[in-house]
Amino acid sequence: MSRALLRPLFVVALPLVLVTVWWFASAGSTDVYWPPLRTILATFPDVWTAERLRADVLPSLLRLTAGYALAAVVGVALGTVIGTHQRVRAVCEPVLEFLRAVPPPVLVPVIMLFAGIGDTMKIAVIASGCVWPILLNTVEGVRAVDSVMSETARSYGITGAARLRNVVLRSASPQIFAGLRQALSIGIILMVISEMTAASNGLGYTIVQFQRGFAIPDMWTGILVLGLLGFLLSVVFRLVERRVLGWYHGQRASSRRS
Repeated sequence: MSRALLRPLFVVALPLVLVTVWWFASAGSTDVYWPPLRTILATFPDVWTAERLRADVLPSLLRLTAGYALAAVVGVALGTVIGTHQRVRAVCEPVLEFLRAVPPPVLVPVIMLFAGIGDTMKIAVIASGCVWPILLNTVEGVRAVDSVMSETARSYGITGAARLRNVVLRSASPQIFAGLRQALSIGIILMVISEMTAASNGLGYTIVQFQRGFAIPDMWTGILVLGLLGFLLSVVFRLVERRVLGWYHGQRASSRRS
């Protein structure tokens, strides 16, 4: 069997195995907290109508996008400055290590005091957690720029914004995307946590409402929606990464063949 056919087979094999195990393990369940998978799937279309998707899933996606984008801009900008200048890095490193050690969910009450309970608070919570992997990976990526490449660019008169765009950021982009990938999963978690704390819509809010109303199959459908959302965002991110870092993956593939 060709590699092109094996790859999608490997991708879907484990999810199919897990769903099959869940189906048969829960088939005879009478536990109200552990309903059969067939009951959850039968409930799914009644719960997640077009109206509910627009009222709950769309606001969650907008908050996640805003917080993630804010973290990406701040993380890459600060990471580039800190990674480029050794003195700035020496001054900022202790503070960064301290702030990174603070779990983002702990900051929810603090952010709520300053930003209220609206969308601003939720976006700030998401950004406060996503920024760290992006910032730290950007710092390491910028620090690892080949000194020979930098000197060559300087000798050819490539300086300022052109050097930053074509040498520094391009060389550090694989590391930056590694941070962006980590931040995406953190952002989804913080999106749910922020909506569980204080919200009137969103996925986190809806799941909590189902749990408080003892609509357990409905609650499980919300968890499935979160899993599917995470999977789809991961696929989209991978497609974007493949397109932006095509040169990098091509370089790695050619080095493996040689």
